[in-house]
Amino acid sequence: MRFLQAATILQSTASLLRLPPTTHSFVLSPTKQVQLLYTSSSRRHSYPKRFTGTTTSTTELQSASSPKSYFSSLTNFSPMPDLSHPLLLAQNATTTNAIINHYATSSQFTTLANYEGSAILQRDDEDAEKLQRGIDIAKQKGVIDPKFVPEEYITVDVLGKSPEEVADDILMTVRSSTSNNEDNKDGAKGGVVVLCGLSGTGKGTTVATLKHKLETDQGKQVVCWSNGNIFRSVTLLAATWCELHPDESEGGDITKALTKENLNSFINMLSFGKFKDDKYDTRICGLGLDYLVSEVQNTELKAPKVSKNIPTVAEVTQGEVILFAAEAIRQMGEDGIFVLLEGREQTVNYVRTPLRFTLTLSDMSLIGKRRAAQRLAAGVLGCVGEGASVEEIEKALDGQLEMMVKEATSA
Repeated sequence: MRFLQAATILQSTASLLRLPPTTHSFVLSPTKQVQLLYTSSSRRHSYPKRFTGTTTSTTELQSASSPKSYFSSLTNFSPMPDLSHPLLLAQNATTTNAIINHYATSSQFTTLANYEGSAILQRDDEDAEKLQRGIDIAKQKGVIDPKFVPEEYITVDVLGKSPEEVADDILMTVRSSTSNNEDNKDGAKGGVVVLCGLSGTGKGTTVATLKHKLETDQGKQVVCWSNGNIFRSVTLLAATWCELHPDESEGGDITKALTKENLNSFINMLSFGKFKDDKYDTRICGLGLDYLVSEVQNTELKAPKVSKNIPTVAEVTQGEVILFAAEAIRQMGEDGIFVLLEGREQTVNYVRTPLRFTLTLSDMSLIGKRRAAQRLAAGVLGCVGEGASVEEIEKALDGQLEMMVKEATSA
């Protein structure tokens, strides 16, 4: 970690020396020096050259408070917190960043991260293909307008930024937009922020941070909306139909439940409104079920029978879910609520709003590292107690890492 922080100092030095635009790479030498290699992108200079410097002292690095994120620590010179039980229990960005830092030079962690990153990108690609087929089906059925063009997306690179910094970048645009909108000058109207991005780019954390800032700093009433919960609700109904009709579903084949008549019935079993404590929610009522989505989104809606069948169900219900979501968001906006909408572009394109953002990572390897760190944290929490020491936790992490690498390499 100190090597990387020293490298940041060298980057700043290069900037002060007015070196031409460069592509940087860092080399950790056996003499504990950090070597900054840079190659000029300008034809006027005959690089590559080499600039070498030594590491910053531990005292200097520990003079600041704990960082908000791993990458902000590289520029803020803040030490990582100890791998304690409370840190693992938090299961947030600080947790994953601390684990990534702990295994910064571990070849085993790199192996696991590469495996997780590849799996995530493959799933994202597969899901995107299925979702696009679903959009095409909805267009063919006339459910959605085939000529619809969404507003342009604003790209936000989250590399080196804490969730708070990402949220502040987005809110700067939000404030500018709402201040220029006559409908929002009196503060009575709500708004809609759409957030997209690959898995692992921090959409969930960013949404939670935006919600907190909008509520705390601006006094907004905020609802976090995800089309994913509506797809999960329809999938739960389809899976339940299979359980109630074992013969017709041929032992639980989800595709047997997806007839035109059944799909219309499933959508009609969903309703949106204020059902409890004067708060908006989605109600699932039918086939013997009666749930509020907010109460089962982390239980029934994430059960295996739902998770494994979502892509199949989503492919044929895109249009219906899009219309359901658009109507729900319209209701909340007219009621003065600020809606944060997270999802894939194919499914959120059809909600009208100029506040559209796509989160990206210019260092794609971080997607796998974050997922690997999340898995390790969850694995260790299952085998150590609250009073575990840092040494015990590090030993448990090593054990989990070795086990997960074996599983990944034998898959």
